Amino acid sequence: CPLCPTRPGAAPTEVPAPDYDVVVLDNRFPSLAGDLGRCEVVCFTPDHDASFADLGPEHAALVLEAWTDRTAELSALPTVEQVYCFENRGAEIGVTLDHPHGQIYAYPFVTPRTERVLANAAAHHRRTGGRNLFDDTLAAELADGRRTVLDGAHWTAHVPYAARWPYEVHLHPRRRVPDLTALDDAARAELPGVLLELLRRFDRIFGPGQPPTPYISAWHQAPARHPLRSEFALHLELFTIRRAPGKLKFLAGSESGMSVFINDVPPEAAARRLREVAST
Repeated sequence: CPLCPTRPGAAPTEVPAPDYDVVVLDNRFPSLAGDLGRCEVVCFTPDHDASFADLGPEHAALVLEAWTDRTAELSALPTVEQVYCFENRGAEIGVTLDHPHGQIYAYPFVTPRTERVLANAAAHHRRTGGRNLFDDTLAAELADGRRTVLDGAHWTAHVPYAARWPYEVHLHPRRRVPDLTALDDAARAELPGVLLELLRRFDRIFGPGQPPTPYISAWHQAPARHPLRSEFALHLELFTIRRAPGKLKFLAGSESGMSVFINDVPPEAAARRLREVAST
């Protein structure tokens, strides 16, 4: 495995040290390079057979520090407009390296998804006389309560009202900030435990004896220099393409042809199941 530490007497890997806690390195096969952006790999642990959910809170906090540090460094580059930290987990997602790791993309543009969100936020701001779209959405979810999955002192997680994926959770800090670098100490301290709990619940969705749940864990951060940066809210979107044991959600005619997602797991049912599998 190229992401394991280099063992004495063995061929060298991408990590020359015999051990490590967390490592960030350049992707050898980047989708973005030079003035067209950057691609980095984040190795969460030297343990090849572990997953993010297996980390302890202190180790998960170290990964958070790495994400935050790289967000700050990459955002400062004049050719970078947006930094995206994410993890693809599972062969069903297309992962070819089993070692627990994530990636960081530094785009030289604002991504289309983020542009649409910012346009919606601007429209909401105008329509409501200055209200923030993210704040209002989060307040509505908390008031409704049916789709709330986890509610901490500084973070709250819910299944969105119109979830696209069978099991999809959005995790927000209660105090809106544009990116990871802007989190205060209290939110930063609570985050590792909250994130680990969500990931462990995902592995319990489909019951005992089932293989690990494939997922994408994606940090949505504000563009570095966009005029609407302050209107954006940092949040994590965590979702799986598995809809039932042994069954995947395929993007078929409606999804691929018209971008209209058909979901056979109601958001309220997904939230209820994610509450049922909470750690005891």
